[in-house]
Amino acid sequence: MTTVPLSPLFRPVGFDDLPGWADDDLLRAFEAFRRSAIQVLTKPYRTGSLGVACESFAAANTDSRETPVHTASAARAFFQRHFVPARVTPTAPALSGFVTGFYEPVVAASSVRTETFTVPLLARPDDLVDIDDQNRPAGMDPYLAFARRTDSEPVEYHDRPAIEQGALAGRGLEIAWLASKVDAFFIHVQGAARLRMTDGATRRITYAAKSGHRFTGIGRVLADLGEIPLEKVTMQSIRAWLAGHPDRIDEILWQNRSFIFFREAEVDDADLGPVAAAKVPLTPGRSIAVDRLLHTFGTPFYIDAPSLKAFDDRKFRRLMIAQDTGSAITGPARGDLFAGSGDAAGEIAGVVRNAADFYALLPRPLIAGVGR
Repeated sequence: MTTVPLSPLFRPVGFDDLPGWADDDLLRAFEAFRRSAIQVLTKPYRTGSLGVACESFAAANTDSRETPVHTASAARAFFQRHFVPARVTPTAPALSGFVTGFYEPVVAASSVRTETFTVPLLARPDDLVDIDDQNRPAGMDPYLAFARRTDSEPVEYHDRPAIEQGALAGRGLEIAWLASKVDAFFIHVQGAARLRMTDGATRRITYAAKSGHRFTGIGRVLADLGEIPLEKVTMQSIRAWLAGHPDRIDEILWQNRSFIFFREAEVDDADLGPVAAAKVPLTPGRSIAVDRLLHTFGTPFYIDAPSLKAFDDRKFRRLMIAQDTGSAITGPARGDLFAGSGDAAGEIAGVVRNAADFYALLPRPLIAGVGR
């Protein structure tokens, strides 16, 4: 089935061992899972290095596509029929898993530059090229997955400070214009947005590529500078600090050299989020971003984060489907919870920084013979 052995970081347990499993309404999780099951008919997902083979989902995927599920009880029966939960062991130095939140901002925008709308969102430049081990020049940082094409060999691409100071000006890359550099920055962090255009139209942009530089969280930057205590770093506290220090916005934002380029996307269903890395629209409260190198898209994860109550004032104990990734999401028990679109979702996502236990639901064929 796969040449990648199943990682010992997975420790099979029973569904009764999942705190709150019986109380979770799994219908939306099933619907999210089914979207990934349909997508793999076009292109199967790459198996992560922890060995959860994409092909091991075949029976569950087929069942989800062919058998109607309209109730929470039917959804629960589906997952229990096809999967066995396995606790994901965090790797050192973490003592537990950890979750954060992300969302799709909704912001005002203009299709042309005006006195108010002066901050551009940019499309992918034509001199930005993908880099891998086959075409990376000697001496180039192995982290870089993008570079700038030149007449000789690829070189490191312009970073955020260079781009915001005009390195790409005059090339017609502007998709839309915003009124706030801070709003644009957080759209970069989230990787997508809905734009309320001045002509009344709604447009969506989503990730197309990036400059390739390492992501640096400005919350950590502000904490290291002694501006915000680390335990109080949230999106809201960062925004408040930037609003109170407009003369230092560039100083802080430019600490994150990574710059994101966008493309336009359809808004097919206003209740769903943008199409993300797994090539399906994200489901609010049911899609999770994971470490793509380790995990396989489409994998269900049951998240037990009892200290997290921002979603519905109850302990967060939900089944989520792995459908996105992010450069800051690294490790086997690390996830980013999609909260939805708009300001209310942003209020939720901005405060999520919680310890969590991760349980991967592994396809039964994959763990046949694995001891409990």
